[in-house]
Amino acid sequence: MHTVDSPHIQTHPYSMSAKAESPLLIISCSLNPGSRSRIMAQAAKSDLTSAEWVDLAENELPLCDGGAAYGHENVKQLAEKISAAKGILLATPVYNYDVNAALKNMIELTGRHWTGKVVGFLCAAGGNSSYMSVMGVANSLMLDFRCVVLPRFVYATGSHFEGPQITDADLRHRITKLANDLAAYTKALNGLTEQLEA
Repeated sequence: MHTVDSPHIQTHPYSMSAKAESPLLIISCSLNPGSRSRIMAQAAKSDLTSAEWVDLAENELPLCDGGAAYGHENVKQLAEKISAAKGILLATPVYNYDVNAALKNMIELTGRHWTGKVVGFLCAAGGNSSYMSVMGVANSLMLDFRCVVLPRFVYATGSHFEGPQITDADLRHRITKLANDLAAYTKALNGLTEQLEA
């Protein structure tokens, strides 16, 4: 099978931004070196070229203990990046019908810094039955931190990949659409989400 290029979809102006500090942040949450969710996140990064990039596999975080862990240097640096972002795209594997523990641990460590963010999800799973798996963490982000969660997310299984490549044209299209939505919603809600922090 051959890899696919992105279809002819209009990319949002944020993807062409030359700003030194992007209002967009992409976080790859998998700790697996061969992660398919990371491949999806990298595809989104190619659409949102100015977005900040964080890979949890390269930024070790302590387990949240409700105390000393908040002062860890990597936690403080990540919290600053989350706080500075307006829109955040989370790429996560699905384990046992839920997002992975690393993603949940990251949210526990960075808490209030999520307030008022626009959030989207990229999910990679082993089968077709876990497509509702993000709803628990999505509801938490909405209710606890008043995040605006995009009304679409991208869900993929192993059949969409061959090795480290996306081979399904529809999946590539959906990733680009989600990336564009993140940029568009973030721009449209700029100045409004800050009011949610009050």
